[in-house]
Amino acid sequence: MIIGVPKEIKSDENRVALTPAGAKELVKRGHTVNIQSTAGDGSGFKNEEYEYAGASMLPTIESVYESAEMIIKVKEPIEPEYSLIKKDQLIFTYFHFASYEPLTKAMIKSQSVCLAYETVELDDRSLPLLVPMSEVAGRMAVQEGAKYLEKPMKGRGILLGGVPGVSPAKVLILGGGVVGKQSAKMAAGMGADVTILDINLSRLRYLADVMAANVKTLMSTEYSIRELIQTHDLIVGAVLIPGAKAPLLITRDMLKTMKPGTVLVDVAVDQGGCIETCKPTTHQNPTYVIDDVVHYCVANMPGAVPYTSTVALTNATLPYTLQLADQGWKKACANNAELKLGLNIINGKVVYKGVAEAFNLSYEEVDSFLN
Repeated sequence: MIIGVPKEIKSDENRVALTPAGAKELVKRGHTVNIQSTAGDGSGFKNEEYEYAGASMLPTIESVYESAEMIIKVKEPIEPEYSLIKKDQLIFTYFHFASYEPLTKAMIKSQSVCLAYETVELDDRSLPLLVPMSEVAGRMAVQEGAKYLEKPMKGRGILLGGVPGVSPAKVLILGGGVVGKQSAKMAAGMGADVTILDINLSRLRYLADVMAANVKTLMSTEYSIRELIQTHDLIVGAVLIPGAKAPLLITRDMLKTMKPGTVLVDVAVDQGGCIETCKPTTHQNPTYVIDDVVHYCVANMPGAVPYTSTVALTNATLPYTLQLADQGWKKACANNAELKLGLNIINGKVVYKGVAEAFNLSYEEVDSFLN
């Protein structure tokens, strides 16, 4: 198979979908790997490293798309890429379709095969291709939140871990999944007073067992959220419904009950956000203020640490990429239920319920495309 790796062109996106080590594994199996020149520069991987691994360097994004049977990316295609995608071409990347209708309609029109990292799912409901970036984003949420609590950043002027004789900051984490767990570990390690909310009592029991003594767990209800946001300094939105829009947990009216300088970090922004006043921001302009509350809603947080993120992502995606390349997408998805759940759009038809429901589109069973 011919695999293409274009350079990411979304604002402030420095990651690349494949490391030289990953390229080598594909080449060893007889596949052709075409990398756009300088695609790996932002992550610290030079053209020469890919060439040494056996990949070919192509000069333009157009040449990569034109030559490839399968495109592997980090972020969803953006508007300049829509016309480059061909009928029957397999696109393997993060899509987050349910949060953006124009992308969904563009991919339907392209007649391509869209396999989304974020909906590949194991038997235990875990999301193996979302986990590495969720781990990065969860840790970064606290790292960035601590920075924006500083007064020059319009925050409350509180040191996250406090000092002897001064109370630490209070951190509230909405959601006890991968992002929430990593956020809690980071915040607790920095000495903050941490509370995790979740609707799953079993998950709360697990977190209570494994977390440090300065982490509390509570059942999530609208009442508890309204009460806690009044006293907490940093609030991390860390909820996810696979393939669907995130539920709104903090509404506009709640902002007026928060202390001036409270910081909100909405990690769920890729899925529409769990904070009503959330809107996607960039690393160049990461924050805005509403009702004296600082909002940090960068949609590609792991892009700020591209070396770590690229290696972590390739570690997770490569086994699936090899299956797709070795067997073709139809056979690979028929043989692997995890991969089959990653299929969202096939030749203009929506085959993932969460996407169809988000935009009131017709839905077709994925199995009818695999026979």
